[in-house]
Amino acid sequence: MSRSDEELKENKDKEGKKSDANVPGIESDHSKTKTFVEVTIVGKDKEGIVADTTNYIFKNGGNIEKINQNVVKGLFGMHLEASFPLIDKKKMQSELDSLGKKLQMEVKVHFHEEDKVKNVAILVSKEDHCLLKILNSHVSGEINCNISLIIGSDDKLKPVVESYGIPFFYVNHIEQSLAEREILRLIEKFDIDLIVLARYMRILSPNFVWRYPNRIINIHPSLLPAFPGAYAYVQAYERGAKIIGCTAHFVTEDLDQGPIIIQESFKVLQEDTLETIKVKGQLAEAVALLEAVKLFLEDKLEVYWGKVSYK
Repeated sequence: MSRSDEELKENKDKEGKKSDANVPGIESDHSKTKTFVEVTIVGKDKEGIVADTTNYIFKNGGNIEKINQNVVKGLFGMHLEASFPLIDKKKMQSELDSLGKKLQMEVKVHFHEEDKVKNVAILVSKEDHCLLKILNSHVSGEINCNISLIIGSDDKLKPVVESYGIPFFYVNHIEQSLAEREILRLIEKFDIDLIVLARYMRILSPNFVWRYPNRIINIHPSLLPAFPGAYAYVQAYERGAKIIGCTAHFVTEDLDQGPIIIQESFKVLQEDTLETIKVKGQLAEAVALLEAVKLFLEDKLEVYWGKVSYK
């Protein structure tokens, strides 16, 4: 049993006399009106983080739905989802901020609201095919969201973005940690619900990814788990793959290993070259990424044990 399991069990035992409405796995009479809250904690690993956090949830009548933790090179990350029959959002935010200061950890709270029009941030580099697919679908009304901002590691797409009337931020720090710090500041400022990597050609660190579990969607140019990493089409072409495709998936700290949402594929014809494969692949990428984003915006995705299911 992991440390989180032991601490969670201890707190559940302490709360054993509470009503069944606060026991995981047992639905209360008010389950249809409950509010879901995501709590993410990141910082230097130490004892007591899980215990203090879960104890706060139980004391406030919460029911823990999911809990997960990771430790990489002394960096601790925890994601907890809990439901409450009734909450005061400002009070909870303030109290969890205080808990973060006590633990000397960064604590982020995200309130999941049904039917909310979600705020979306799109990260790009130089390629525009996935970005344009999403922007045009947004203009046509195919997807319902607020595209709050677009962040580029290159400024090539700035004129395209501004033609749609969307703020563009050029974040070009060579040091990725500095770039991520600026991106995190922007995402928090705009109260972002979903981050879309539309061919963003930088690898996000665990320090970034843990803050937005199952809220970052990437498109990868292969049928994962085949050909992860860079130059996927080149690898597939050189290996003589007869079916090639792409994968839209949630981002985790393990590169190209996150839960798969959507995959698109196409057959490789005898006359295909590497260039024609890339063109076909880009068309598939745009379709797959848009479909994954649409499913997320419509609250149709659930992740259990690293696997995506549809509601």
